[in-house]
Amino acid sequence: MARRFTSPRSFAAKPARAPRSSPSLSAPPPAVVIDAILRFHDEAQDQGCGRTLLRLTARRLRDAEVKAALGDLGRRAAGVSILWNDREEEIIRVLEAPALAA
Repeated sequence: MARRFTSPRSFAAKPARAPRSSPSLSAPPPAVVIDAILRFHDEAQDQGCGRTLLRLTARRLRDAEVKAALGDLGRRAAGVSILWNDREEEIIRVLEAPALAA
C-alpha cells in the first residue's frame, strides 16, 4: 500500500553545512620543520627495503644552528619523523606523534 506524504517537497537550495572537523586532526607540520629534519637529523633508523626513518633528538634540538632554523617550532619538530626512500631520495611519509596533553 502506498503512503501519502502530506508535506510538500521543496527543491530550493539548502544552506551549506559547516564541514565536520575532527579534534584529533591538526594541520600538517610546516615546511620549515620538514626542511630542518632533512638537513639536521642525527638519528637515522634503517627500516629495510631502502627506507630510513629520520629524526631530531632532544640533544640536536638544543644546538644553535637547529634552534636558529626552527625558531619557535622546536617543540613540534621533536615529535616529527620522516620516512625517507634512499633509492629515489624522496620523502615517503611524514609521521607526527600526537600532541602530549599539558
